[in-house]
Amino acid sequence: MSNALSLRHLKANIVLFGALFANLGIAAAKFVAAAITGSSSMASEGIHSLVDSGNQMLLLYGQRRASRSPDARHPFGYGRELYFWAFVVAILIFAAGAGMSIYEGWIHIRAPAPLRDPAINYIVLAIAFLLEGASWALAVRAFDAGRGGRSWWQAIRQSKDPAAFIVLFEDSAALAGLLIAAAGVWLSHATGDARIDGAASIAIGLILAAVAALLAREAKGLLIGEAADPALIAMIRMMVGARAGVSAVNHVRTIHTAPKAIFVAVSVDFEDDLLMGDAETLIAAIEAELKAAAPDISSIYIRPERHEDARLMQSGSARATNTGSAPPTR
Repeated sequence: MSNALSLRHLKANIVLFGALFANLGIAAAKFVAAAITGSSSMASEGIHSLVDSGNQMLLLYGQRRASRSPDARHPFGYGRELYFWAFVVAILIFAAGAGMSIYEGWIHIRAPAPLRDPAINYIVLAIAFLLEGASWALAVRAFDAGRGGRSWWQAIRQSKDPAAFIVLFEDSAALAGLLIAAAGVWLSHATGDARIDGAASIAIGLILAAVAALLAREAKGLLIGEAADPALIAMIRMMVGARAGVSAVNHVRTIHTAPKAIFVAVSVDFEDDLLMGDAETLIAAIEAELKAAAPDISSIYIRPERHEDARLMQSGSARATNTGSAPPTR
């Protein structure tokens, strides 16, 4: 593993561990405050922090599992296992976080708990806001460092490292939830209506449901398999096509096997007069050049293929897609 890759893993782990320790302490404080005051929104916030703690543990576990070396059963490594655990995190947020918060709020709307002194709630919420804010700032700084001039939304959509944006989303939802919980507690006491506290709990649950849906969509795309950045694909096509002895680059296909590992398959039409030995030397040189230009490329497969044959195969695949039948075999 390169020094740059080790540094990226270290930064990602710092963000995860920071969020984990903050959430464990906050969850304990929130549950104590909820038990003393009977606040529904505080109980929901406790559930929220507890779920977030579990999520960070799962992501750390996923990172450790994903870092295993390739073997005979998984020749491209275990990198995509991290994507599986990211999808599990999204389901956990939806089922445990959102579901329990909405249920807790509904129960307190139907049977409001007696109002008690909210002072401890405000103290816990203020401390939680400071800790969550520190964790959020750490996550923002880490994510912003790898944004590369893209907008926040573009960086999230194009990110292949779910740990980076999951912590960012969780901390953002946590800060929003704390503000809603504080408003719910204050309005309940200002109006004398404890049902408002239950409504705040439902609002927190809806925020968690929205975050879970967004994370599930991003994790699903990574789990199925996403191509590399279009700029990298264009660079590969240009570098291969510029080589002497290459007549045409038929196609470049890529897939992320891990956040920082890309499998590349290139179909190349070599010059007809190129000898087999020279072609092997050229392919080795192309592979070395591509890996030097893009260290995230972990595996390269270059397939010699006549341009006419590749075009016929692609047109046959397109017809099969449109008609629902398989392309003819040759």
